[in-house]
Amino acid sequence: MNKRKIVLLLEDNIKILDLNRRILEKDGCMVITAKTIAEARERLEILIPDIAVLDIMLPDGSGLDFFAELHEKYDIPALFLTAKAEHDDIIAGLSAGGNDYMTKPYNIDEFRLRVAALLRLVNSARPHNSHNCPSSLLLPKELNIALLAAEGMRNKEIGEKVYLSESRVKTCLSIIYRKLKISNNNSKGKRLMLAGVLGK
Repeated sequence: MNKRKIVLLLEDNIKILDLNRRILEKDGCMVITAKTIAEARERLEILIPDIAVLDIMLPDGSGLDFFAELHEKYDIPALFLTAKAEHDDIIAGLSAGGNDYMTKPYNIDEFRLRVAALLRLVNSARPHNSHNCPSSLLLPKELNIALLAAEGMRNKEIGEKVYLSESRVKTCLSIIYRKLKISNNNSKGKRLMLAGVLGK
């Protein structure tokens, strides 16, 4: 069974946000919504999405700047969905590392297809031999954290390596343990099991 894909929607227009949420949920996605960059950061403390759909003009900053932060920390592909429709704006979005760029007003069917294409990109970037390679269950950032933890690094040290807070590293490790089905009440025991699973 395919894992349900998680999409982050960052959009300050509530009507557009709600419309896109309903569309993507109908397509089988789990959707995380945020109206500001601050809200998006809070959501990321709980759940890491597979892809992001980002507005650029936001109440508390630029979606371009937030994407740079998002991409560095989590290596997540993104579609910019914005009213900034000038040629230079599109070039800026794609040059910033965005995978796709749509301007408002937009066609709903085209939006769905572009999101689906991004999700296929995520799938193709991951190994398919998940039975033989447990690490294929992890996102790139999660794998990096898992490998550092397997080497015996403390959460604070891992955070310094991957630019995350100590509490964020702890949350990521909990997600990693669930994905790899590692269960042990002892933190050291979990890390030893993690090392075994990753072949460290």
